[in-house]
Amino acid sequence: MRHPDPNFGYPSLSLVERERMLAGVKQATKSKLFMRRGAHVLDTHIDAISWDEVVSRIASWAAHRQSRVVALCNVHSVVTASQEPAFQTVLSQADLALPDGAPVAWALRREGFGEQQRINGPDLTWRYLQVAEQLGQSVFFYGSTQDTLDRLMVRIKASFPKLKIVGMESPPYRELSEEEDQAYVDQINQSGANVLFVGLGCPKQEAWMAAHRGRIKAVMLGVGAAFDYHAGTIQRAPVWMQKIGMEWFHRLLSEPRRLFKRYTVTNSIFMYRMAKSLMLGNPSVQQEERH
Repeated sequence: MRHPDPNFGYPSLSLVERERMLAGVKQATKSKLFMRRGAHVLDTHIDAISWDEVVSRIASWAAHRQSRVVALCNVHSVVTASQEPAFQTVLSQADLALPDGAPVAWALRREGFGEQQRINGPDLTWRYLQVAEQLGQSVFFYGSTQDTLDRLMVRIKASFPKLKIVGMESPPYRELSEEEDQAYVDQINQSGANVLFVGLGCPKQEAWMAAHRGRIKAVMLGVGAAFDYHAGTIQRAPVWMQKIGMEWFHRLLSEPRRLFKRYTVTNSIFMYRMAKSLMLGNPSVQQEERH
């Protein structure tokens, strides 16, 4: 299913591709173990994984309503994790830490995962929704504003008319009381959602997912601004900018006051640390495999 916005990089799936992906989901469901391959980018383990494997793994976990955490990691994420031990712990305990940012994917390629693609939140959302519609899995959206959620509902329903959307909630932009938080947990669990999309922004959404692991009976995906992109409240960068790793620059031009410090500081730190590892052979990126 092609996204209505031509700036989205996710193309339509052919019948063969669709059947291959569904077969992968069935195979993943039968497998008891999932071998994680990847490398450390700065101080964070990032998974080396294909699009088909990601969607299959999520759908498999979702079929059993397992409480899982999927983090999508860009430059801002890995730099923040290198500076804040608490956030580093959050990412290290995620069930999947995906290379959302193009430079993060490039770092994995440098370490021998030559086919690694960027696995970004907006495209992952759209790919999984197509599979969820075909499998009959239900989804819940948590985060952003009510206006964005209303627009998001319209766009998703137009593209996936049979998709089971069992809830959309825009929580208050403040710390919730224990009672309020528990009410949202109960609502999500009682909805029967297989996957919960969390759009609270980094690092808040990753910390929220980690804190709710075991409480939320669904696979939690921290997809950041994907809600706004799909709702059409934020325009995504042209496909050519996405392919050369300049989508961040488009976002900076769109929201310069909010994002200037984030991108100038974190991008500079990332470039310095990666250049240092190249020159000195500092093993800031190490391959490892985990179950």
